[in-house]
Amino acid sequence: MTSASRLPTVVLVSGSGTNLQAILDHAQRGSLGITVTGVVSDRPGVMALERAKRAGIPALTVDHAQSGGSTAFQRQLGAVLAELKPELIVLAGFMRILNTELVSSWAGRMLNVHPSLLPKYPGLHTYRRALEAGEKVHGSTVHFVIPELDAGPGILQYRVNIRPAESEQSLRARVQQGEYLIFPRAIAWFAAGRLALKDGSTWLDGERLNAPVVVEEAQPV
Repeated sequence: MTSASRLPTVVLVSGSGTNLQAILDHAQRGSLGITVTGVVSDRPGVMALERAKRAGIPALTVDHAQSGGSTAFQRQLGAVLAELKPELIVLAGFMRILNTELVSSWAGRMLNVHPSLLPKYPGLHTYRRALEAGEKVHGSTVHFVIPELDAGPGILQYRVNIRPAESEQSLRARVQQGEYLIFPRAIAWFAAGRLALKDGSTWLDGERLNAPVVVEEAQPV
């Protein structure tokens, strides 16, 4: 696959960019079918922007704190995305809620990874909430983005069994390892034309998914 035939993709970030790094590593090997044409952060100076620069990718900031409010921020971000002209937008640890207008502009072309087994625990502090609720299983979900928060149709889930005396930190580390696996996989499916959002549902290889594809944590030998 030539670079010209790879899907132009923009990644939105807010922090350290470990999911971004997994995506960049896969993309560099040519296994995703995408070209990351820009990385955009809502905060200046974050590690994710450094990762983009090291990979030779335009690293842009739309600073939420300096934007003049949420409406202005969304307008500025929309203008940057329109200039970059991606065919896929990937939210990799992006901590801003996008408005309906922006999401609708990229309907079916925007993916997110959320650290819970959606529909459980949308929003923040998912590891703490799962542990406090006494859950036996936790994980992460890759899903299409729709205007409702963390409510888009699921694509892939990575599931781990919660261990006795599990901490937030240990649970997060295990779940994140799974994200580095399932997020690139979903992106590759989309770039290959295997994955689509139709009629409010996820379709994979021409079949409607009734539930996300599940990947279980590999058990130690």
